[in-house]
Amino acid sequence: MTDVYFNFYYNKLKRFIEKMEIPKHCVFCEGVDLTIENPQHHPSYEITTACNLNCLFCYSNVASKNNTAPKPGYYGNLNPKAITISQYGEPLLVGCEKVAYIIKKLKQRFDARIDLQTNGIFLDMEKLEGLIDIVMISLDGFNKNYVKLTGVDAFDNVVGTLSDVAKADCVGVIRSIYLPGINDNDLIKIARICDEIGINEMMLQPLSIYEENKEKLLKAGLDVEKAESLFEFFKIAMKIQDNVDMDVKIPGCILLNFRELMQKYEFEDLMFLKRKSIKATPPVIRREWKFVIE
Repeated sequence: MTDVYFNFYYNKLKRFIEKMEIPKHCVFCEGVDLTIENPQHHPSYEITTACNLNCLFCYSNVASKNNTAPKPGYYGNLNPKAITISQYGEPLLVGCEKVAYIIKKLKQRFDARIDLQTNGIFLDMEKLEGLIDIVMISLDGFNKNYVKLTGVDAFDNVVGTLSDVAKADCVGVIRSIYLPGINDNDLIKIARICDEIGINEMMLQPLSIYEENKEKLLKAGLDVEKAESLFEFFKIAMKIQDNVDMDVKIPGCILLNFRELMQKYEFEDLMFLKRKSIKATPPVIRREWKFVIE
């Protein structure tokens, strides 16, 4: 009976991985082109490394402490198909008006998709109407756990913002980091409420651990072994998908590289694969700085 169950589960998980599409944000990213030897994320415009939250897992904080955080400006090639605003900090700290101004200037220069990455607290969709193609709102904890993870009591505020995003003419994405031992149950609750609101997709991301935040994460209950297991990552993604109609997706680079391995090895053997979650060096943008908009 046990063997029958596991065979059923493995086959279900395998089909889930085979059928999953890459996130809309990953379209045009070099990471989904397996012919590129050293792929880079598509270009970004960095506005600030500051943030109104103090998330336990924040890589921007780590970069700031190590002096590897980016200065404001555009990073990447000058023929972009997509631009992220931004990878570090909370861009809307400078105000929606300033962000709208920057996006308009970028649109004058480039014919590119604009993806906004934000915690959603200061987001006013009316002020950014018609300027953003994809809105990605970070949400990693549900209700009281949100406060524990971010240091700020703003969960209801973010949910309200998600409702505004769902009504806007853009793709709404909830971006959540899997923190095994900390937010396992929260992720399903987050997905359900976003599904009810009308958000288009959930982008589930694995955790990167740095020496600067390792102790805080362990104290909060992080299971490092599960954080490094690809099997656990795929399992939680499928579990969330089983509870919602909204598409649950994972980074395209992880998905497509894993599918390539599926062509070479037995699926069951791949379940022992681990990713190196604990990073030896602080985060840094590998793309070249090009210009800043004044």
